[in-house]
Amino acid sequence: MESIITSTYSVYFNEEAYSTLNSFLASNSYSSLFIIVDENTYEFCLPQFMAAIEGDFHFEVLEIESGEINKNIATCMNLWQALSDLDADRKSLVINLGGGVVTDLGGFVASTFKRGVDFINVPTTLLAMVDASVGGKTGVDLGSLKNQIGVINQSEMVLVVTSFLKTLEERQLQSGYAEMLKHGLIQDHPYWETLKSVSTFDGLDNMIHTSVAIKNKIVLEDPTEQGLRKILNFGHTLGHAIESYFLESTAHQTLLHGEAIAIGMILEGFLSHKLSGLSENEMTDIKSTFLSRYEKVVFTEEDIYNILSLLKFDKKNSHGKINFVLLEHIGKPVIDVQIPSNLYLEAFAYYKEH
Repeated sequence: MESIITSTYSVYFNEEAYSTLNSFLASNSYSSLFIIVDENTYEFCLPQFMAAIEGDFHFEVLEIESGEINKNIATCMNLWQALSDLDADRKSLVINLGGGVVTDLGGFVASTFKRGVDFINVPTTLLAMVDASVGGKTGVDLGSLKNQIGVINQSEMVLVVTSFLKTLEERQLQSGYAEMLKHGLIQDHPYWETLKSVSTFDGLDNMIHTSVAIKNKIVLEDPTEQGLRKILNFGHTLGHAIESYFLESTAHQTLLHGEAIAIGMILEGFLSHKLSGLSENEMTDIKSTFLSRYEKVVFTEEDIYNILSLLKFDKKNSHGKINFVLLEHIGKPVIDVQIPSNLYLEAFAYYKEH
């Protein structure tokens, strides 16, 4: 597949990814090389990755615990200390081999250690390939609040090797697929229709390339999220609040990112119908598509109250206003929409309906 050029680096795919990395390592005299993994990518992805490295390079492997619950400053502290103990300096290179937690957190660690060292992202989950691979957002959670601490800083390159997807269970693939469906909803109605018809996760390469290209186009126009880039947050205002609430709740199983965002897109599809002109047919299409792929979650009144109380922490908020991304049509979003408070409960009631 053809590489995708961003503002400062490129996204390379499959064999070209490895050949580019090997050329890059050979032509740059890094003082030390580090690979950040979690226990899953250490076991299932690191051997494949190391087998593709040509040349006599020594890598220090730094392992963190997997899961959103470990995407925090404490994990960063451990990594900063490990880098310091292993004599990393400003001419070191960090390679983040893992899903969104590893790439987000590893990018933040690299961006802040000694005021910044070079890093490369090698996403190993579908979610990380289509979402974390472009845009330069790095960071960690503050307690259960998503991505409250971080910086925008670009990697040297992103390497998308789709064979890593074979290491994932279907639930993780479905989580990433929600972000791909979102790309269709916010930018490309025909792509949405194509994604709806997919019944297997085999042979996703071309669609992964399309999703990365869609996100890259948006980020190139608005790298610091002053306007257009906000559309990438469709489904995320309520979705992130749901994800955060389920992360801290002892009464519920934790939801994966895409599972929470799928609910958010149904809810925000309803709000779009009420406020921004989305047709009833398109609203119904969104709901039926996501409920055909993602199990419905039961929300109590207390759950909904607690979820809504988290909206004030959304990063798009400004001057005390909660700003939503909604849809006029599938493929045509609008930004900075405020929601009348009575519509939140109506949206959850719509989600609960059969």
